Amino acid sequence: MRIDLHTHSNASDGTQSPALVVGCAVQAGLDALALTDHDTTAGWDEATTAAARAGIDLVRGIEVSCEHEGISIHLLGYLHDPQAPGLLAELDHSRASRQTRAQRIVELLSRDVPLRWEDVLGQIEPGATIGRPHIADAMVAKGIVPSRSVAFTQYLDTGSPYVVSHYAPPPVRAVRLLTEAGGVAVMAHPFASVRGRVVDDTVIEAMAAAGMTGLEVNHRDHSPDQVRHGLALADSLGLFVTGSSDYHGDGKPNLLGENTTDPEVLDRIEDLATGVKVLRG
Repeated sequence: MRIDLHTHSNASDGTQSPALVVGCAVQAGLDALALTDHDTTAGWDEATTAAARAGIDLVRGIEVSCEHEGISIHLLGYLHDPQAPGLLAELDHSRASRQTRAQRIVELLSRDVPLRWEDVLGQIEPGATIGRPHIADAMVAKGIVPSRSVAFTQYLDTGSPYVVSHYAPPPVRAVRLLTEAGGVAVMAHPFASVRGRVVDDTVIEAMAAAGMTGLEVNHRDHSPDQVRHGLALADSLGLFVTGSSDYHGDGKPNLLGENTTDPEVLDRIEDLATGVKVLRG
């Protein structure tokens, strides 16, 4: 059984609709996938319908953007109650801050390149979580850069003078909110230093103490040494290990199923969750 527990649709910063993500997962030979858009569950309904038609198992999830001392952390949540008030309020706060941040980034960029906020809005699906990839897509559409990756390299990477911060919850708080919502918390790509600064193991230990139960160890942004370290850390903390693609459609080179999760781990996730169930295809 081939299981990919980290994918994105255009409900956040992926380039494909939830239904198309599901269709591509079937074509890639997956038996189960999780839809984990940034700070939103807006793609769940469409993915649910598509998965039922395609006969593939669907794990409804989310990727919560967190921050610890200026370092970005991503927390995957699986099978939580999407209406849990504490988590819902935190996500609403985060998304509102993301929009304000995106508008400020465009305002700064517009001093040097021909980009307007209206150009960015044209790249965003209704209700989607707004992020830097949408700004990058607008820059591509305007001919300012040839691709998302170039937009990030030249204008949108962390540390760029155009990029400002936004609100994101501390990771321990996010873990607690997810578990209170009946979900299962797993830290995404925890050692991916190629993306920027990463937290040390003491932060991961605090997240585990707060209720986090897994680490996404097998990920393309981890080196072999980082994978070995992740396996050892997970074992020492009693955490299960996942492997995933972090698929974004055409937004990134990541391929569905390039890393997968053991079926026993998915069974454990379902056993631990009290929010919603895996939808069996």
